[in-house]
Amino acid sequence: MFISVISAGTQPEEPLDPIGLFVTRPQDGEVTVGGNITFTAKVAGESLLKKPSVKWFKGKWMDLGSKVGKHLQLHDTYDRNNKVYTFEMEIIEANMTFAGGYRCEVSTKDKFDSSNFNLIVNGKMNSCHFGHEEGGEFNFSALLKKRGEAKSESQSDVDVWEILRKAPPSEYEKIAFQYGITDLRGMLKRLKRIKKEEKKSTAARYKTKGNNYLFRYIFEAIGNKRILTINHCSLADDAAYECVVGEEKSFTELFVKEPPILITHPLEDQMVMVGERVEFECEVSEEGATVKWEKDGIELTREETFKYRFKKDGKKQYLIINDSTKEDSGHYTVKTNGGVSVAELIVQEKKLEVYQSIADLTVKARDQAVFKCEVSDENVKGIWLKNGKEVVPDERIKISHIGRIHKLTIEDVTPGDEADYSFIPQGFAYNLSAKLQFLEPPKIHLDCLGQSPDTIVVVAGNKLRLDVPISGDPTPTVIWQKVNKLLFESEGRVRVEMHEDHCVFIIEGAEKEDEGVYRVIVKNPVGEDKADITVKVIDVPDPPEAPKISNIGEDYCTVQWQPPKYDGGQPVLGYILERKKKKSYRWMRLNFDLLKELTYEAKRMIEGVVYEMRIYAVNSIGMSRPSPASQPFMPIAPPSEPTHFTVEDVSDSTVALKWRPPERIGAGGLDGYIVEYCKDGSTEWIPALPGLTERTSALIKDLVTGDKLQFRIKAINLAGESGAAIIKEPVTVQEILQRPKIWLPRHLRQTLVKKVGETINIVIPFQGKPRPKIIWMKDGQTLDSKDVGIRNSNTDTILFIRRAELHHSGAYEVTLQIENMTDKVTITMQIIDKPGPPQNIKLVDVWGFNAALEWTPPQDDGNAQILGYTVQKADKKTMEWYTVFDHYRRTNCVVSDLIMGNEYFFRIFSENLCGLSETAATTKNPAYIQKTGTTYKPPSYKEHDFSEPPKFTHPLVNRSVIAGYNTTLSCAVRGIPKPKIFWYKNKMDLSGDAKYRMFSKQGVLTLEIRKPTPFDGGCYTCKAVNECGEAEIECRLDKILSTGMEVYLQIVHSG
Repeated sequence: MFISVISAGTQPEEPLDPIGLFVTRPQDGEVTVGGNITFTAKVAGESLLKKPSVKWFKGKWMDLGSKVGKHLQLHDTYDRNNKVYTFEMEIIEANMTFAGGYRCEVSTKDKFDSSNFNLIVNGKMNSCHFGHEEGGEFNFSALLKKRGEAKSESQSDVDVWEILRKAPPSEYEKIAFQYGITDLRGMLKRLKRIKKEEKKSTAARYKTKGNNYLFRYIFEAIGNKRILTINHCSLADDAAYECVVGEEKSFTELFVKEPPILITHPLEDQMVMVGERVEFECEVSEEGATVKWEKDGIELTREETFKYRFKKDGKKQYLIINDSTKEDSGHYTVKTNGGVSVAELIVQEKKLEVYQSIADLTVKARDQAVFKCEVSDENVKGIWLKNGKEVVPDERIKISHIGRIHKLTIEDVTPGDEADYSFIPQGFAYNLSAKLQFLEPPKIHLDCLGQSPDTIVVVAGNKLRLDVPISGDPTPTVIWQKVNKLLFESEGRVRVEMHEDHCVFIIEGAEKEDEGVYRVIVKNPVGEDKADITVKVIDVPDPPEAPKISNIGEDYCTVQWQPPKYDGGQPVLGYILERKKKKSYRWMRLNFDLLKELTYEAKRMIEGVVYEMRIYAVNSIGMSRPSPASQPFMPIAPPSEPTHFTVEDVSDSTVALKWRPPERIGAGGLDGYIVEYCKDGSTEWIPALPGLTERTSALIKDLVTGDKLQFRIKAINLAGESGAAIIKEPVTVQEILQRPKIWLPRHLRQTLVKKVGETINIVIPFQGKPRPKIIWMKDGQTLDSKDVGIRNSNTDTILFIRRAELHHSGAYEVTLQIENMTDKVTITMQIIDKPGPPQNIKLVDVWGFNAALEWTPPQDDGNAQILGYTVQKADKKTMEWYTVFDHYRRTNCVVSDLIMGNEYFFRIFSENLCGLSETAATTKNPAYIQKTGTTYKPPSYKEHDFSEPPKFTHPLVNRSVIAGYNTTLSCAVRGIPKPKIFWYKNKMDLSGDAKYRMFSKQGVLTLEIRKPTPFDGGCYTCKAVNECGEAEIECRLDKILSTGMEVYLQIVHSG
């Protein structure tokens, strides 16, 4: 069970509602029958964005907005000055039915408030009620009261919603009529919401013990919660409350206490003379509040002599004392249940004359300060105050009283003695005051003053602001200077700002030029002081010079550099190295930890790629700008040593060496080889060849017969020499006898077949030392050197025939001879040619659709076996030949499937390894295939002339192409007879230019431009000419782009 209590004041009007929206709530009213009454509600609009929504209700749910008419009027106004909305409900010609509880609800976007009030109607009951018609409407509520007057008391506890929830829908209208419910739509909505709740949930009834609920109570049901809200709670609401749900009950008790009364304006201290009137005044939060007055803790009451008078004027409370006496001095207290206020009353007997008051003093350090005053009564004592606190005498501070003169003496004045001093005579309302001003010499207060050195460090680009506290009385003059140059207050980058107790030295965006000693001087009439401040500007280092590259290897190099000329005022902590490829813009950092040394070995580079290096210097401030890039360099490595280094031949004065290239050459390429030798037992290597050799073999000449020599070879490139390849055993310079031996290639061990006209090149390797004698013979005869070429070397012999003929066929014999040792081989060569045509072709017989043929083999078989024959036929009308048999081996055949009524010729080709014979044997007479039945004679027609002039069926189109890639321009033309084609560029004929090729295939004309350049741009024209006329078309080739991918511009035109 929830009880929400909204407290309300006891006063009839509320000027301010700190919780709700109302400024003024509608109050209870009373009216006689036939009279008029107006209820007013005011809402604060200062914090509202738009006009609030206000509804007036009678009872719990009767909305009066629909009852506006003759007896009810609703009005609203807005005061723009005070920003207050005023809403009024006016009841005209009231009758008894208007009596009861009313409610005013106001709502905004995020706030809600309501106020309950009652209307009492006195006098005779009137049958009229709220309505729109002048004659009045029938009041169901009034009728129910009349009819159920005897049962009203018993029905007051009936829960209408419980009855509706259990009743069938057909009974809703009857129950609404019985209990005075006129808003049927609202009733149905609420009933629908109730039915959605749990079956055990039921409407709750709230009542206080001994009191029925009133209309200013608001009942709410939210889900399973039942809430009772009491607006404007008063002391009458202090009671026990009960909530009944079915057979279950829940009790709670509400305690209401009066709101506290606050003191809004406290009492004030007063000082009067004996016999004067005293009036204490205070203000409380409520009018007519009860307060209690006390003097020195004793409550004051109205005595018989009426010494004290208590007065109330609205919210103000007064305590009045007539004819005050010395005994009335003391502390007076006013108390409420929400606050306390205390004031002091001083009553003096008589006035005291001051002959000499204390005067202000201005003294220097260690001087004496004397405050003196003279009063009329020498018996009057007093106290001295320093800044409101009593002065306590000591060895340095003396207080004296001689007759009417009072003195305060301060020896050896210090800055702490500067204050406001006062003398207060006891028993009199006097306060004699003066000020002690201490003259102080100027002083600069720096934390580092007196230390050596007084240095302030600032990072370049940052702002330096130095607050220099100064003291001195009077205020000293401040002068700043740097190397005898005065600095004034200005708006520059280096400036000075002056204040009363300090000065500010500012450097905006410090630079290296701002370093130096700055002097500040303070002066006043008492003296002067000065201080020197050293400003040091630190920055990132200057960039180092370009690094140098040395010791370049396959994927590494050594980088060296020098420290920067200026370290930024801080020691260099290390260096950062970066590299990039020469044609790239992306630098890559090589080290993550700072390099402490001035050298670094860079690794993991790609051989053959050109790199650049740069360096950064780093100190505690940051990283310098990068150094200039180093000279470009390429990591390369010398090649590996040559492989398969062997001695190929040795003679009495020469040694022939051979080798293979190194397995790894690298990006540096291979410049050549250097061959060296040394005598056995010696360590001096002598170059065997002048300079480098690019070949993989060498013949070392002019050697001494019988010497034993060691040979070695090195590969050379840009990176240097490779390792040396050395022959394991020493070589003796002496001729070696070797038997002659011919190494006949495998393909020459069988008959070598070549066609007439082909080139023959037969290489036969051999071995033998000394160099053998070579003899070539054909069919036992010496070869003719004019017809056949022979070339001999130390290791092979070559037979060369530029153009083979049939007579070159035969057996070739090669003989090697060294002294009395020989070796020989025989090579069989067969030169073949195309065969001749078959002989004696005859048409043996024709029957039906068949024809029989016979022939004899050709006289010339082309020096090769006849592999077969090709038989072809041709219709006499078209003479187009068609193959009937292919690779046919017999010398007779029967041709079938001939067409009746046609005449046929036949021809036969012979075939060997070279192919078909160049000519064919053809039958002299055609073979006629007889028809059966009547003979048809075709009509004769005049031959049609199909000739027409050239016409382009699709034009050329302007194009742009890529330089360096072949490009074609094409179009299509039609014309009979076939036209001749001419191509022009800028009206110049292209027929003789080798850069252009022209093609024509089935009417499609193509011009190919080989690797065009920007100079090939221009106007291209294609012209077609035949005996019937001519036509031409052109296009432009304007843009020849220098980069890009291959582009083909082809304009294909077809009819």
